[in-house]
Amino acid sequence: MSWRAGSSPTVAIACLPERPSKLDGETAIVVVDVIRATTTAITAAVAGHRIFPVCSPSAALRAAAGLVEPILAGEIDGIQPLGFDLHNSPSQVLKLASSIRPIVLLSSSGTRLMLEAWHNSPTYVCCLRNVTAQADHLAALYCNVLIVGVDRHGEFREEDQLCAARIAMRLLEHGYRVLDSPTMDLIVRLGAAPDHLMVRGRSACYLRETGQDEDLVFVLDHIDDLDVVLRVCERAIPPVCSIR
Repeated sequence: MSWRAGSSPTVAIACLPERPSKLDGETAIVVVDVIRATTTAITAAVAGHRIFPVCSPSAALRAAAGLVEPILAGEIDGIQPLGFDLHNSPSQVLKLASSIRPIVLLSSSGTRLMLEAWHNSPTYVCCLRNVTAQADHLAALYCNVLIVGVDRHGEFREEDQLCAARIAMRLLEHGYRVLDSPTMDLIVRLGAAPDHLMVRGRSACYLRETGQDEDLVFVLDHIDDLDVVLRVCERAIPPVCSIR
């Protein structure tokens, strides 16, 4: 993947098992982990929480130690760690009593990718709730956009491909060009695909099999319903009121 300075703005989609390579300051990274890290983070930020993504249970405890009344939310391989208050769950976040307590968020892959991307370039988190707002914001500020999905055991999950393709298709409407053929293939195949396509994927099957259907329903019921963008700033995601 190579970015050409001075040419028309470009968009690419990738599934990254490792940290993104260093990019120039005109390239933005958008992390998508629809089921569920980015959906949970965005839902929490809209409710007024500051989010602190972390990479491990021990990192979560260290982060929590420096915060006032933190909420620990997350999972590793689908299991809520011992001592955590919530799962990595947008529906559980939505049920929290009204408060602005900070949330330390852990997921198997998504939160790690958020932090690793942040070390390299301006980094945003996106889900199906804010596709249009995210694309419009990027188009106003950046020459190049790299949309990254989480590699789960060598697989680019359907819901993340769908979200990435929708963002990229919107950027094409803003005059961006596609950087490579795999990105174009995803846009053609999924850019206008129906929402319910994701219910056949492995992530959706896992939620059904483990009795977490509520989160799957939440994702399907909240499509492009938010006019917000979330950027990772100093290892944290600010609440929405301080972003726009």
